[in-house]
Amino acid sequence: MTIKCLRLNTDKNEEQGGCKEGGALLTCYLKDNTEGRPHARRRAVVICPGGGYEFCSTREAEPVAMQFLAMDCQAFVLTYSTAPAVFPDALRELAMSVAMIRAHAEEWHVDENRVIVCGFSAGGHLSASLGVFWDREFVWEALGLTGEKVRPDGLILAYPVISSGEFAHRGSFEHLTGRSGETKGEELLSLERQAGPQTPPVFMWHTAADGTVPVENSLLFAMALRKAGVSLELHIFPEGRHGLALASEETAKDMDDGRGTYVVPACQQWIRLAGVWLAGQFPENISEKQF
Repeated sequence: MTIKCLRLNTDKNEEQGGCKEGGALLTCYLKDNTEGRPHARRRAVVICPGGGYEFCSTREAEPVAMQFLAMDCQAFVLTYSTAPAVFPDALRELAMSVAMIRAHAEEWHVDENRVIVCGFSAGGHLSASLGVFWDREFVWEALGLTGEKVRPDGLILAYPVISSGEFAHRGSFEHLTGRSGETKGEELLSLERQAGPQTPPVFMWHTAADGTVPVENSLLFAMALRKAGVSLELHIFPEGRHGLALASEETAKDMDDGRGTYVVPACQQWIRLAGVWLAGQFPENISEKQF
């Protein structure tokens, strides 16, 4: 396996090697081809951790990447710009990441038609934003790209922030817009209003007990996707707090109420279910078998 760290400069649409401070960072976990599959082209999964657009959670980063690697995907973690950066900075960074993966598809053994974006909480909002806005000029024009180059082929959303309305996670929208207590202009960022036929297939999960980002966020998005005729798989688990990540000991964290509140066996199956969804929606590229 090869690990690359690329610093993104969206002002110049450039990538820079190394892991220096400042700017967005794309960490690439790349499986090497074997003599048995010398021409393999794998699915790519770009992971956007949560953190309320205030920070990027490490619990929803590398541990998740390792799970997708085990599914024979190439995994990427985007540490995107957070507050005081505002919309659409992070969105353009994600768009650039998708385009970069396609540009390096041969070198990184990626199938450029199977690039999936996976996001948690606010990272789910970021991922879904690319899913609904990829064809808008404000996303790709400043990067010198095209909509097709930045378009995700699928979305995996874990307890995503979606709505700026009644069920909003106010902190996420305040950090994203840089405006505390204001809601003016947030209709654009309320993604249940933006979903349409341009949105790629979606896998989504939430817990009914989420007290931070209410499950209505996923339900509102699901209804909008269904109305638009977009392929959707939705799982709602009855128990579990916000920010479960893998819902296992590996991604638990020390809290006053104990690590166990982040360990929910019933929710641990989400990553396996996502793998089944990936295999069904984006099956192995049969063309590689001719070599």
